[in-house]
Amino acid sequence: MNSEVIEGLKNLVPEKDILIDELMSRHTTFRTGGPASLFLRPEDEEQTLRVVSFLRQQGEPFFILGNGSNLLVSDKGYDGVIISLEKLNGLSLEGDTDIVAEAGVLNSTVASFVRDHCLTGFEFAAGIPGTIGGAMIMNAGAYGGEMKDIVQSVRVITKEGAVETISGDGCDFGYRTSSLKRGGFVVTSAHLKLEKGDQMAITERMKELALKRKEKQPLEYPSAGSTFKRPEGYFAGKLIEDAGLRGFTVGGAQVSEKHCGFVINKDNGTSSDIYELILEVKKRVFEASGVMLEPEVIMLGEF
Repeated sequence: MNSEVIEGLKNLVPEKDILIDELMSRHTTFRTGGPASLFLRPEDEEQTLRVVSFLRQQGEPFFILGNGSNLLVSDKGYDGVIISLEKLNGLSLEGDTDIVAEAGVLNSTVASFVRDHCLTGFEFAAGIPGTIGGAMIMNAGAYGGEMKDIVQSVRVITKEGAVETISGDGCDFGYRTSSLKRGGFVVTSAHLKLEKGDQMAITERMKELALKRKEKQPLEYPSAGSTFKRPEGYFAGKLIEDAGLRGFTVGGAQVSEKHCGFVINKDNGTSSDIYELILEVKKRVFEASGVMLEPEVIMLGEF
């Protein structure tokens, strides 16, 4: 990478938070991925804004990283800048029923926080393995709940380099998408509106959903959660099972025998193993059913 770009970034972010050739296998839930040219950890929204604006001015490619839970990075790595929002981890109570969570806060952390404050409405997201920022971008959901149900507003950095607050309605949430995703916005925080509830009931509901996940999902292996979006009128896992692909492997990657909607890294698989498996699953499911599956996982780098 251009040394002038690196020097420019050193004026914006502490040098200890600028990592060169950082392996992305350390930062994705698949536990795969080669080195990123640069890996940055801005300390707050202001630093994030400056970094994003600078990289756009320089024409340098970048990717915003949350928990790496919906991401497949090439074994060759990423020839660009990874901006990790892990230090944007503020979480606060606003009034009696609202919270503000910065983009890097884990959904599980938010769940514990709202439970402790006797707030209900977030139980569905307690086990979603990602951050609030990522949850806003993709309208994360599970067990009948979605982020769109509880979002009051989202604070973002626009492509023009401005910080704006967008209402929940303005986010135009859809199934695993939003105007935030389509518009290329960088989420810095979210204002969530919940309701007062009974702490014991909230705790029991979270335990119930956690047990369901453990029973039905291959949580013991590295994965990115549900690998494919749900096709309208179908279930991806059922289509994959019906195509005879339960337990199908490519290298160290496997279609989970526990839940066919999950591709897992069963035995030290590579990103290439996972990618080739996804392509083969798409091909065979289409041949068997005429339905073309669309990956939910983001592919980053050269495959």
